[in-house]
Amino acid sequence: MSLTLDSYRLLGRSGLRVSPLALGAATFGTEWGWGAEQDEARKLFDLYVEHGGNFIDTASTYTDGSSERLLGEFTRDHRESLVLATKYTTLRRPGDPNSGGPHRKSLFASVEASLRQLNTDYIDLLYLHVWDFTTPAEEILRGMDDLVRQGKVLYVAISNAPAWQVSRMQTIADLRGWSPLVALEIEYNLIERTGERDLIPMAHEMGLGVIPYSPLAGGVLTGKYSRDDLTARNVASDEGDGTRKSFNFALGTLTERNLAIADVVKEVATELGRTPAQVALAWTLRNPGVTAPIIGARTPAQLEDNLGALEVDFTASQLARLDEASAIGLGFPHDMLASDHIRKVTAGDLKIESRR
Repeated sequence: MSLTLDSYRLLGRSGLRVSPLALGAATFGTEWGWGAEQDEARKLFDLYVEHGGNFIDTASTYTDGSSERLLGEFTRDHRESLVLATKYTTLRRPGDPNSGGPHRKSLFASVEASLRQLNTDYIDLLYLHVWDFTTPAEEILRGMDDLVRQGKVLYVAISNAPAWQVSRMQTIADLRGWSPLVALEIEYNLIERTGERDLIPMAHEMGLGVIPYSPLAGGVLTGKYSRDDLTARNVASDEGDGTRKSFNFALGTLTERNLAIADVVKEVATELGRTPAQVALAWTLRNPGVTAPIIGARTPAQLEDNLGALEVDFTASQLARLDEASAIGLGFPHDMLASDHIRKVTAGDLKIESRR
């Protein structure tokens, strides 16, 4: 594979060039109990940019706004050459129901706040952060299109939403001549592969670049956890302490199945002379449906290690072992449609090449 950060890729059906690994800035600031202080965050930013990286991901409420504020300072001398992606919809003021959600009032207020915090007059890529099943799709799309026409946002995207809703929104945008969605941000890694059922194929069909977050599954795929971390004593001692470990417990990421997958990652890493983090990232990168995984390093050493994933290549056997260890059932109708019987009754003996 052998990529570099300046092996730029097109984002969805746009002409926007982005690096194959995005720098996640949710670690910029320590307000959430973990993350990087300002000086350390600056080192992360400088290291990424010096290696040719241009794609940076944040959100209006990451680390209570510190992430955007720090980026506003760091990007002062690099703004034109960077692709800044931020998000809206998470609650910005507790107790104010209109300070969150995908609706027009929240959208415009959040974008104005992000412009101030990022110290810029435009946002390259704006995501709807979390779908809430209440705001009409037309209201969201029209609001996003208005911001694009005003020049405050260049491209629009979506995250954490059902595949059927994303495809419906893309169709509405196409039919009405509104700004199309160009990216889909989802959780995707060797532990969380359910995006392969509908989200990733949908994104390919509808022209959205897939941007995976948590490609290391909250650190589980780095090999930092063991079976000892599954014991009741350890769960109780770490519960609610604000660490990534307690966060993983709360999300249900620390399980026997997931640690077994991490074991295979470690085995392959040993064979390749690489780190588990590099192997896990490289597996995500090699998916042709993926544009740029987001790396959320907290130290320059972690970031340097993550960037090594660009140079990892696998043997067919190693890929098969990783796929087998992490395999999921696609469910109906996917498993049925992929069966030999269905192929036989729909195509007979003809050999038809799939586009997927």
